Amino acid sequence: MKTLFIPTVALTLALAVPALAQTPPTHDPAQIQAGTYAVDPYHTQVGWQVSHMGFSNYRGGFSDVSGSLTLDPKNPAQAKLSIKIPVASVSTTSDKLTGELKGDQWLDGAKFPEMTFVSTKVEPQGKDKAKVLGNLTLHGVTKPVTLDVTLVGAGANPMSKKYTVGFDATGTIKRSEFGVKTFVPLVGDDLHLTIAGAFERQD
Repeated sequence: MKTLFIPTVALTLALAVPALAQTPPTHDPAQIQAGTYAVDPYHTQVGWQVSHMGFSNYRGGFSDVSGSLTLDPKNPAQAKLSIKIPVASVSTTSDKLTGELKGDQWLDGAKFPEMTFVSTKVEPQGKDKAKVLGNLTLHGVTKPVTLDVTLVGAGANPMSKKYTVGFDATGTIKRSEFGVKTFVPLVGDDLHLTIAGAFERQD
């Protein structure tokens, strides 16, 4: 039985490799398939960072992101982006702090359950970068925000077979301008956002 097991495993792995073979993702925006895309929530991450009394840069994140993206590589300035982030998904390495952030002294997830971003303008910045201007709604307040976006890659996902495009985005907001003022300035007012976004083309 043992002598048969090893060749069987080797054969299974050999057959699996071609099935997972992947054409390398393109980094050329002109090669991206036009269409409407939906957020892949399992591979999209929203991170945040804030200064903690000047001693450390404290980080956390949000999950369960949803939304849509409309792309046309022939007209990148007409791209449209809409994102929804449930406030209750906020996370840190401390259960106590995570609970506090959801409460009414901070994000007040019960009263304001969703954070949203809706683009209003896209300004291409060279081949694979763009500034995405839009309205961010947080804590019941809506203000203009600009995200610096970079194309990561696009192509067919070798496992799901879905055509996928990914971007990295960064931006900074003043949390006090959105009514989240607790412990400012001991805890920094500047909230730095990082987004690793994956989007799947809808057929």
